[in-house]
Amino acid sequence: MILHPQLEKDCFVIGRLPLCALLLLNDSQYPWFILVPQREGITEIHQLTEVDQQQLMRESCQLAAAIESEFNADKINVAALGNMVPQLHIHHIVRYKTDSAWPAPVWGKFPAVPYDADAVAEVAAKLEGLQSFVRMEAPVFSNH
Repeated sequence: MILHPQLEKDCFVIGRLPLCALLLLNDSQYPWFILVPQREGITEIHQLTEVDQQQLMRESCQLAAAIESEFNADKINVAALGNMVPQLHIHHIVRYKTDSAWPAPVWGKFPAVPYDADAVAEVAAKLEGLQSFVRMEAPVFSNH
């Protein structure tokens, strides 16, 4: 698996889609997922082949629809920044009008509240209906 060290440190690998690894950020305040295309040396969407760009859009839209439904979201924030982690990765964050950062962005707003192992498994289980999703037997987190 191709993952920047910061993503390895901050996230659980919960599954795989045809193009992307699917990560869960270790912050239980927000269901926060990250798609990471498994292509070496890619920092921007336009650097992907046209076929991979289309596949990334499919996976992003499918993930957004699944988490909107499964987590009863008020809003889904989708973003690819890459200022701190250059490897192309796309954040998909479930937002609620009642969350502690609403309506502001979540980045750096509050210290992370780590998940426990049972909660990670529960979150991953909610995505089993996602098309082409292959769930990891046990979520992988380098600090555990």
